[in-house]
Amino acid sequence: MECLYFSASRCRSCTQMTVPYARQLQAKVEDCQHQLSGFGSLKFLPAQASNEQGFRNKAKMVISGTTGEPTIGILDADGHGVDLRNCGVIAPALRSLFPVIEHFIKELKLIPYNVPKRKGELKHVILTLSDTGAVMVRWVLRTKKHFVALRDSLPQFLEQLPRHSVVSVNFLPEHKAVLEGEEEIILTRRSTLEFGLNGVPMHLRPQGFFQTNTEIAAALYRQARQWIDDVNPESVWDLYSGVGGFALHCAGEDRTVYGIETSTEAVAAAKTSADSLGLADAHFVAQDATEFALNAGWAPDAVIVNPPRRGISAELSKWLNDSDIQHVIYSSCNATSLARDLERLGNYTPQLARVMDMFPQTDHYEVIVKLERNVA
Repeated sequence: MECLYFSASRCRSCTQMTVPYARQLQAKVEDCQHQLSGFGSLKFLPAQASNEQGFRNKAKMVISGTTGEPTIGILDADGHGVDLRNCGVIAPALRSLFPVIEHFIKELKLIPYNVPKRKGELKHVILTLSDTGAVMVRWVLRTKKHFVALRDSLPQFLEQLPRHSVVSVNFLPEHKAVLEGEEEIILTRRSTLEFGLNGVPMHLRPQGFFQTNTEIAAALYRQARQWIDDVNPESVWDLYSGVGGFALHCAGEDRTVYGIETSTEAVAAAKTSADSLGLADAHFVAQDATEFALNAGWAPDAVIVNPPRRGISAELSKWLNDSDIQHVIYSSCNATSLARDLERLGNYTPQLARVMDMFPQTDHYEVIVKLERNVA
């Protein structure tokens, strides 16, 4: 795809923007094969391609400039705003809301935060798009100065949003390079943004995590569900479960699933989804994955792990390796830490792998691997 922002050097976030997409995808497969070359029995399935533009369901926009002329985008090296409201990797439905955001900034006289001067109020607007068409809008403020204005304008603001949307205000008083603070006030009656991936309802709360590419997330969950159904275990753990994507997709009759996640917001969202599906044997626990596994006192038939970029801990690797768990599915966004962890899991054989292109126009990708315990 072509990007005028990239060509003009206004934004270089998409480092592979000038590389044809087919070549990008092939390079990711080759990189993953190289990273995992130590596992000779590993077979790679065809990579899952993405739309190369308009794929991002989330827009994390820095608000800068002035009330009369706000910028919606990023900051340059000097801390000044760069407007990116026509960014091509952001979903068109989200881009269509930027004029609405600008209108309310002007109408409510919201003061954009000036990073170099450390003055102002409105720091960010974070938008998330569901596959249902609804959106979540999160205003990130420095103080509560503009809170009443935003709260009182909610009826007018909702008129400009799709049905079943969620609006909240987050407070980030500190001057530091993060997107949000700890305190969040939800303004709408509806507190979760609902997705419907593969017919499975999933709920996202304002501070919860969801994959930024809905199409590839759905494909990732389908692949895991297929591998789980192929071996048909009676019990499954989904470690680092987030809002429960893998657990909810793999749940079913005569199968007990546990989702383990440190974020209480994500666990609450997963429980909402399980309740809506009537899944009595789907359980979600707010706990560290390693701590849960080492203290559970029992082991399931299959485990799915989807850790952050650092991978799973040495303690969890050893526990898995020494257990009698027969099947492991490992979803990773970092092939380097994945290769290290697979080495630690020497009692398993990696059998199948598939690159899932969650992040077109960049070097990053997701890969999912199916492992089977070695026969004694």
